[in-house]
Amino acid sequence: MGEMAPEAANSHKSSWWLIFGAVCALTLTTRFYKIAEPDHVCWDETHFGKMGSWYINRTFFFDVHPPLGKMLIGLSGYLTGYDGTFAFDKPGDKYDNTSYLGMRVFCTALGATLIPMAFLIVEETTQSITAATFAALLILFDVGILTLTQYILLDPILLCFIMGSILGAVKVSSRRIQEFSVSWWLWLIFTGTMLACCVSVKFVGLFVVSLVGLMTTADLWKILGDMTRPVTATVKHLVARGICLIMWPVILYITFFYIHLAVLNRSGNGDGFYSSAFQSQLIGNSLHNASMPRQVAYGALITLKNHRTGGGYLHSHYHLYPENVGARQQQITTYTHKDDNNKWLIKKYNTEDTSGIVVVRSGDLVRLEHVPTKRNLHSHKEQAPITKKHFQVTGYGENGTGDANDVWRVSVVGARDGTEVTAVSSKLKFVHYLQSCVLTTSGKQLPKWAYEQQEVSCNPNLRDPNGVWNVEENVFEKLPNVSFEVYAPSFLERFLESHAVMFQGNAGLKPKEGEITSRPWQWPINYRGQFFSGSSYRVYLLGNPVIWWSNLGFLFVFVVIFACNAIRQQRGYIKSFSEANKDKLVACAWLFLGWLLHYVPFWAMGRVLYFHHYFPALLFNSMITGIIIDYLLEEIPKFFGEKFGNVVYHTLVALVLSTVVYSFYLFSPLTYGMSGPNANEPNSTMYGLKWLDTWEF
Repeated sequence: MGEMAPEAANSHKSSWWLIFGAVCALTLTTRFYKIAEPDHVCWDETHFGKMGSWYINRTFFFDVHPPLGKMLIGLSGYLTGYDGTFAFDKPGDKYDNTSYLGMRVFCTALGATLIPMAFLIVEETTQSITAATFAALLILFDVGILTLTQYILLDPILLCFIMGSILGAVKVSSRRIQEFSVSWWLWLIFTGTMLACCVSVKFVGLFVVSLVGLMTTADLWKILGDMTRPVTATVKHLVARGICLIMWPVILYITFFYIHLAVLNRSGNGDGFYSSAFQSQLIGNSLHNASMPRQVAYGALITLKNHRTGGGYLHSHYHLYPENVGARQQQITTYTHKDDNNKWLIKKYNTEDTSGIVVVRSGDLVRLEHVPTKRNLHSHKEQAPITKKHFQVTGYGENGTGDANDVWRVSVVGARDGTEVTAVSSKLKFVHYLQSCVLTTSGKQLPKWAYEQQEVSCNPNLRDPNGVWNVEENVFEKLPNVSFEVYAPSFLERFLESHAVMFQGNAGLKPKEGEITSRPWQWPINYRGQFFSGSSYRVYLLGNPVIWWSNLGFLFVFVVIFACNAIRQQRGYIKSFSEANKDKLVACAWLFLGWLLHYVPFWAMGRVLYFHHYFPALLFNSMITGIIIDYLLEEIPKFFGEKFGNVVYHTLVALVLSTVVYSFYLFSPLTYGMSGPNANEPNSTMYGLKWLDTWEF
């Protein structure tokens, strides 16, 4: 490409600013229109609004996602006068006098950055303003992205950081920016920051990390292959990327967690997922500044916490196992929340007498009596409810009197017989005296009849790693109390435990009753949406079908064009692509890789999936469509000669733009709110727009 004349360069620059300004103005208009409506809790605002409140109140909670997104929501609420007192109980609750708007505006503002960033990414990679404009408009006029980015959710925050990462990466490898100049370093640090933010909002941010990693590798490979430059140039680049794209994001990620654990210092409903030592750091937790006897004595009231990550407390209640599930005796489960049904009385195996002070020791035979129901922990040769190779564990007896199947041998892991059993620090195994099996929990969720608590069973394999427990609460008047501070974990231990609990929570996500889940094949075809707000003011998350279905078509067109050109070049029909076309196809290839990385992994996931998981991939697909439309607009008019070529070009541009804008106009009530009858009734304003039976608006 030759240098542009100064006049041409100036007019190019002014038209660039004009178009970019128009895109930004349209973005602000569509995004902030009706942002205060509906003035009630919509869809997952009930979760993330609540979590924002917990940050403001400094209340500890458990969530499967890393903390940055929720911290930012909390911060935006705090700065705009929200006091953290609204309950966010369920979708549909009126906000009334709550200052919710600040949090919505913050999320919407981050969601609005997607459009200018898409413009800059495509313009940087293809050097084509036309392609950039189409790509930006396809994201701008998609009602799905608009709906998803107008509420107090993690999605607008995550999408903003994903686009930021890609923008930074294309700027760093741009031919327009001088290597190692100040702006180059700033873009590199910006990319690292965005990557850290992506992963700190949701773990799916790792997909964009892998994409930027591949782009960086390709960059370094290209520099290494440039024979006009010494090898030291590659080494300098490698060190710069290593510092800014690996070390800096890791430091940021750990810092976000440090802030998260420092802010949330009060006890909340998520405590039970974490170890006893972790909980002792939370103000208001029964273990915080707690003092309790160090040794466990006969006659003590105790709770037993399972040692596996996110393990619950040994728990029972008055309900029996149902017919055909072992013996019809009282249920024993584990439960992650604290309540009185977790309390047990530890007794000698052969007497009810608990006078005096006798400390429990490793190797002792004991009975555990459930305090509220007065039944003993019991096992026998019946199958466990889910894990059929294990024996059933039940509550048995009346007023603490049962039979020989209530006797358990307690042993301290890694210690000799005769070692004193201590609260919190002793890791305990309970081995059934007659069946010779170990008390354990499989972590599997029981059905509705056990309130979806977790299965407790007795495993004949005594080496079961989940068969380890510790005494958490230990109430015994006759022994002196000691402070709990001795068990305080370091920041690193709390950081690692937080991750173990999150990964386990993510893997075990189950749909809530009546919730709409979906499979990956349904997403690109816009098979079914998701209600954000029901009742009189309905908001429905659904992609703009014209854009979504075109996206799929153009994805296929890109693969065909790319394959044809590669074959033609390999066979020698064309020496090389023209520079402009080459840029466009290479840009599409990277975006196609981005689409694959953000879509294909969901096919392998076992956890519950939702429609909104597809939106990061959608952004890549829309940018590909923008570029391919531009590519075809350049190629098609060539068949009509110079005379008609221009007419054809402008006709096609007008057709594409009018179709996209009109489809947005038709489907905008989905995002701005529908009232009146449903779309399947003839007198509805949306009648005739229900193109698929699976759409529920």
